[in-house]
Amino acid sequence: MKTVRIIIIEDELHNSRMLTGMVDKLRPEWKIEAVLESVEESVSWLKNNLAPHLILMDIQLSDGTCFSIFDKFELSPKTQIIFTTAYDKYAIRAFKVNSVDYLLKPIKEAELEDAFEQFESHLAIDADYNPLVSREKEYYAQLIGSILDGKKQYRTRFLISGAKDYKKLESKDIAYFYSSNKATFAVTFNKSEHLLDYTLEQLESELDPEIFYRANRQVIVNFDAVKKVTNASGNKLIVKVNPECDFEITVSRLKAVNFKQWMGK
Repeated sequence: MKTVRIIIIEDELHNSRMLTGMVDKLRPEWKIEAVLESVEESVSWLKNNLAPHLILMDIQLSDGTCFSIFDKFELSPKTQIIFTTAYDKYAIRAFKVNSVDYLLKPIKEAELEDAFEQFESHLAIDADYNPLVSREKEYYAQLIGSILDGKKQYRTRFLISGAKDYKKLESKDIAYFYSSNKATFAVTFNKSEHLLDYTLEQLESELDPEIFYRANRQVIVNFDAVKKVTNASGNKLIVKVNPECDFEITVSRLKAVNFKQWMGK
Protein backbone atom coordinates (compact mmCIF):
# COMPACT_ATOMS: atom_id res chain seq x y z
CA MET A 1 0.00 0.00 0.00
CA LYS A 2 1.00 3.65 -0.16
CA THR A 3 2.76 5.43 2.71
CA VAL A 4 0.89 5.03 5.97
CA ARG A 5 -0.63 8.36 7.01
CA ILE A 6 -0.94 8.88 10.74
CA ILE A 7 -2.06 11.60 13.15
CA ILE A 8 -1.32 11.99 16.85
CA ILE A 9 -3.96 13.36 19.23
CA GLU A 10 -2.30 14.22 22.53
CA ASP A 11 -2.66 17.34 24.71
CA GLU A 12 0.58 16.99 26.70
CA LEU A 13 3.57 18.35 24.81
CA HIS A 14 6.16 15.96 26.23
CA ASN A 15 3.97 12.97 25.38
CA SER A 16 3.30 14.14 21.82
CA ARG A 17 7.04 14.73 21.31
CA MET A 18 7.81 11.28 22.72
CA LEU A 19 5.28 9.60 20.41
CA THR A 20 6.54 11.55 17.41
CA GLY A 21 10.08 10.44 18.19
CA MET A 22 9.03 6.80 18.57
CA VAL A 23 7.15 6.83 15.26
CA ASP A 24 10.12 8.42 13.48
CA LYS A 25 12.39 5.76 14.96
CA LEU A 26 10.19 2.68 14.51
CA ARG A 27 8.52 3.59 11.20
CA PRO A 28 10.53 6.39 9.52
CA GLU A 29 8.71 5.73 6.23
CA TRP A 30 5.33 6.65 7.75
CA LYS A 31 4.01 10.20 7.42
CA ILE A 32 2.79 12.07 10.52
CA GLU A 33 0.26 14.48 9.02
CA ALA A 34 -0.79 16.30 12.18
CA VAL A 35 -0.27 16.51 15.93
CA LEU A 36 -3.53 17.68 17.54
CA GLU A 37 -4.27 18.69 21.14
CA SER A 38 -8.05 18.81 21.67
CA VAL A 39 -11.43 17.40 20.71
CA GLU A 40 -12.35 20.59 18.85
CA GLU A 41 -9.08 20.73 16.92
CA SER A 42 -9.30 17.03 16.05
CA VAL A 43 -12.87 17.23 14.76
CA SER A 44 -11.97 20.25 12.62
CA TRP A 45 -8.92 18.49 11.14
CA LEU A 46 -10.78 15.26 10.42
CA LYS A 47 -13.61 17.09 8.69
CA ASN A 48 -11.21 18.95 6.39
CA ASN A 49 -8.60 16.30 5.56
CA LEU A 50 -8.33 12.85 4.03
CA ALA A 51 -8.95 10.15 6.65
CA PRO A 52 -5.66 8.85 8.08
CA HIS A 53 -4.79 5.16 8.16
CA LEU A 54 -3.91 5.25 11.86
CA ILE A 55 -4.48 7.51 14.87
CA LEU A 56 -2.43 7.51 18.07
CA MET A 57 -5.01 8.94 20.43
CA ASP A 58 -4.88 10.00 24.07
CA ILE A 59 -8.21 9.39 25.77
CA GLN A 60 -8.26 12.32 28.21
CA LEU A 61 -7.87 15.62 26.32
CA SER A 62 -7.93 19.22 27.53
CA ASP A 63 -11.55 19.81 26.47
CA GLY A 64 -13.01 16.36 27.16
CA THR A 65 -12.44 12.69 26.34
CA CYS A 66 -11.55 11.65 22.82
CA PHE A 67 -14.85 9.76 22.58
CA SER A 68 -16.49 13.15 22.11
CA ILE A 69 -14.77 13.24 18.72
CA PHE A 70 -16.82 10.25 17.59
CA ASP A 71 -20.02 11.94 18.76
CA LYS A 72 -19.30 14.86 16.42
CA PHE A 73 -17.60 13.08 13.53
CA GLU A 74 -18.10 9.63 11.99
CA LEU A 75 -14.67 8.12 11.64
CA SER A 76 -13.85 6.16 8.49
CA PRO A 77 -14.07 2.38 9.10
CA LYS A 78 -10.66 2.09 7.45
CA THR A 79 -9.05 4.32 10.08
CA GLN A 80 -7.63 2.33 12.97
CA ILE A 81 -6.72 3.60 16.43
CA ILE A 82 -4.11 2.94 19.07
CA PHE A 83 -5.38 4.43 22.33
CA THR A 84 -2.96 5.85 24.89
CA THR A 85 -3.94 6.78 28.42
CA ALA A 86 -3.00 6.66 32.07
CA TYR A 87 -6.57 5.77 33.06
CA ASP A 88 -7.54 2.12 32.72
CA LYS A 89 -11.20 2.87 33.46
CA TYR A 90 -11.62 3.97 29.84
CA ALA A 91 -10.77 0.49 28.50
CA ILE A 92 -14.37 -0.55 28.03
CA ARG A 93 -15.10 2.34 25.69
CA ALA A 94 -11.89 1.82 23.76
CA PHE A 95 -13.18 -1.56 22.62
CA LYS A 96 -16.25 0.04 21.05
CA VAL A 97 -14.36 1.70 18.20
CA ASN A 98 -11.79 0.56 15.62
CA SER A 99 -9.12 -0.07 18.23
CA VAL A 100 -5.92 -1.86 17.27
CA ASP A 101 -4.50 -1.67 20.77
CA TYR A 102 -4.78 0.06 24.12
CA LEU A 103 -1.52 1.26 25.69
CA LEU A 104 -1.13 2.53 29.25
CA LYS A 105 1.26 5.40 29.92
CA PRO A 106 4.18 5.60 30.21
CA ILE A 107 4.30 3.95 26.81
CA LYS A 108 7.16 1.55 26.19
CA GLU A 109 8.80 1.40 22.78
CA ALA A 110 8.43 -2.39 22.61
CA GLU A 111 4.69 -2.16 23.30
CA LEU A 112 4.23 0.47 20.59
CA GLU A 113 6.18 -1.76 18.19
CA ASP A 114 3.81 -4.62 19.01
CA ALA A 115 0.83 -2.36 18.28
CA PHE A 116 2.35 -1.26 14.96
CA GLU A 117 2.90 -4.91 14.00
CA GLN A 118 -0.76 -5.67 14.75
CA PHE A 119 -1.83 -2.71 12.61
CA GLU A 120 0.42 -3.87 9.75
CA SER A 121 -0.86 -7.44 9.98
CA HIS A 122 -4.43 -6.14 9.66
CA LEU A 123 -3.45 -4.34 6.48
CA ALA A 124 -1.71 -7.44 5.15
CA ILE A 125 -4.83 -9.55 5.68
CA ASP A 126 -7.29 -7.15 4.10
CA ALA A 127 -7.13 -3.48 3.14
CA ASP A 128 -10.65 -3.05 4.54
CA TYR A 129 -9.96 -5.00 7.73
CA ASN A 130 -11.94 -3.81 10.74
CA PRO A 131 -10.68 -5.41 13.99
CA LEU A 132 -13.93 -4.64 15.78
CA VAL A 133 -16.09 -6.49 13.27
CA SER A 134 -13.75 -9.49 13.17
CA ARG A 135 -14.13 -10.28 16.87
CA GLU A 136 -16.45 -13.14 17.78
CA LYS A 137 -19.66 -11.61 19.14
CA GLU A 138 -19.86 -14.04 22.03
CA TYR A 139 -16.28 -13.41 23.10
CA TYR A 140 -16.70 -9.65 22.67
CA ALA A 141 -19.66 -9.70 25.07
CA GLN A 142 -17.63 -11.75 27.53
CA LEU A 143 -14.74 -9.30 27.24
CA ILE A 144 -16.99 -6.33 28.03
CA GLY A 145 -18.42 -8.14 31.04
CA SER A 146 -15.00 -9.00 32.41
CA ILE A 147 -13.76 -5.42 32.07
CA LEU A 148 -16.84 -4.14 33.87
CA ASP A 149 -16.08 -6.61 36.66
CA GLY A 150 -12.56 -5.25 36.88
CA LYS A 151 -10.89 -8.35 35.53
CA LYS A 152 -10.20 -10.02 32.22
CA GLN A 153 -11.14 -13.58 31.40
CA TYR A 154 -8.73 -15.47 29.18
CA ARG A 155 -9.36 -18.33 26.82
CA THR A 156 -8.85 -21.68 28.54
CA ARG A 157 -9.79 -24.08 25.74
CA PHE A 158 -10.44 -24.52 22.03
CA LEU A 159 -12.82 -26.71 20.07
CA ILE A 160 -10.85 -28.55 17.39
CA SER A 161 -12.64 -30.00 14.36
CA GLY A 162 -11.47 -33.33 13.03
CA ALA A 163 -12.42 -35.42 10.01
CA LYS A 164 -15.48 -36.85 11.74
CA ASP A 165 -15.89 -35.15 15.09
CA TYR A 166 -14.75 -32.39 17.44
CA LYS A 167 -12.51 -32.49 20.46
CA LYS A 168 -11.54 -30.15 23.25
CA LEU A 169 -8.03 -28.72 23.49
CA GLU A 170 -6.96 -27.04 26.74
CA SER A 171 -4.89 -23.86 26.40
CA LYS A 172 -2.49 -25.04 29.12
CA ASP A 173 -1.62 -28.09 26.98
CA ILE A 174 -0.43 -25.95 24.06
CA ALA A 175 3.34 -25.39 23.90
CA TYR A 176 3.26 -22.79 21.15
CA PHE A 177 1.19 -21.34 18.31
CA TYR A 178 2.65 -20.46 14.93
CA SER A 179 1.45 -19.06 11.62
CA SER A 180 2.44 -20.30 8.19
CA ASN A 181 0.99 -19.41 4.79
CA LYS A 182 -1.85 -17.44 6.43
CA ALA A 183 -2.84 -20.42 8.58
CA THR A 184 -2.47 -20.76 12.36
CA PHE A 185 -1.42 -23.93 14.16
CA ALA A 186 -1.27 -25.02 17.80
CA VAL A 187 1.42 -27.49 18.87
CA THR A 188 0.84 -29.32 22.14
CA PHE A 189 3.37 -30.59 24.66
CA ASN A 190 2.72 -34.12 23.40
CA LYS A 191 3.75 -32.96 19.91
CA SER A 192 0.33 -33.03 18.27
CA GLU A 193 -0.47 -30.23 15.83
CA HIS A 194 -3.87 -28.64 15.22
CA LEU A 195 -5.16 -26.13 12.69
CA LEU A 196 -7.00 -23.21 14.34
CA ASP A 197 -9.51 -20.78 12.92
CA TYR A 198 -7.83 -17.81 14.60
CA THR A 199 -5.13 -15.31 13.73
CA LEU A 200 -2.20 -14.80 16.08
CA GLU A 201 -3.55 -11.30 16.74
CA GLN A 202 -6.83 -12.75 18.02
CA LEU A 203 -5.00 -15.34 20.11
CA GLU A 204 -2.69 -12.74 21.61
CA SER A 205 -5.66 -10.75 22.91
CA GLU A 206 -7.45 -13.85 24.26
CA LEU A 207 -4.61 -15.76 25.95
CA ASP A 208 -3.29 -15.10 29.45
CA PRO A 209 -0.16 -12.90 29.05
CA GLU A 210 1.30 -14.41 32.21
CA ILE A 211 1.45 -17.76 30.41
CA PHE A 212 1.74 -16.91 26.70
CA TYR A 213 4.05 -14.43 24.96
CA ARG A 214 4.03 -13.14 21.37
CA ALA A 215 7.70 -13.73 20.53
CA ASN A 216 7.40 -12.33 16.99
CA ARG A 217 4.95 -12.07 14.11
CA GLN A 218 4.91 -15.84 13.58
CA VAL A 219 4.99 -17.36 17.08
CA ILE A 220 3.30 -17.26 20.51
CA VAL A 221 5.05 -19.38 23.14
CA ASN A 222 3.91 -20.93 26.41
CA PHE A 223 6.18 -20.10 29.37
CA ASP A 224 6.43 -23.79 30.28
CA ALA A 225 7.61 -24.63 26.75
CA VAL A 226 10.66 -22.35 26.89
CA LYS A 227 13.69 -24.61 27.29
CA LYS A 228 16.55 -22.19 26.66
CA VAL A 229 17.12 -18.54 25.69
CA THR A 230 20.38 -17.41 24.10
CA ASN A 231 21.76 -14.09 22.87
CA ALA A 232 22.08 -13.50 19.13
CA SER A 233 23.62 -10.82 16.95
CA GLY A 234 21.98 -7.41 16.99
CA ASN A 235 20.86 -7.85 20.62
CA LYS A 236 18.24 -10.34 19.53
CA LEU A 237 17.29 -13.50 21.42
CA ILE A 238 16.86 -17.07 20.20
CA VAL A 239 14.26 -19.14 22.06
CA LYS A 240 14.46 -22.93 22.19
CA VAL A 241 11.23 -24.71 23.04
CA ASN A 242 10.16 -28.19 24.05
CA PRO A 243 8.87 -29.86 21.97
CA GLU A 244 11.34 -28.65 19.36
CA CYS A 245 10.12 -26.85 16.27
CA ASP A 246 11.62 -26.97 12.78
CA PHE A 247 12.09 -23.19 12.59
CA GLU A 248 14.02 -20.66 14.65
CA ILE A 249 12.13 -18.55 17.16
CA THR A 250 13.73 -15.11 17.47
CA VAL A 251 12.84 -12.14 19.64
CA SER A 252 13.75 -8.72 18.23
CA ARG A 253 16.04 -6.25 19.94
CA LEU A 254 13.07 -4.03 20.74
CA LYS A 255 11.21 -6.85 22.48
CA ALA A 256 14.19 -8.55 24.13
CA VAL A 257 14.04 -6.64 27.42
CA ASN A 258 10.28 -7.12 27.69
CA PHE A 259 10.62 -10.83 26.98
CA LYS A 260 13.26 -11.27 29.66
CA GLN A 261 11.06 -9.39 32.12
CA TRP A 262 8.20 -11.74 31.24
CA MET A 263 10.43 -14.76 31.79
CA GLY A 264 11.59 -13.41 35.15
CA LYS A 265 8.17 -12.74 36.67
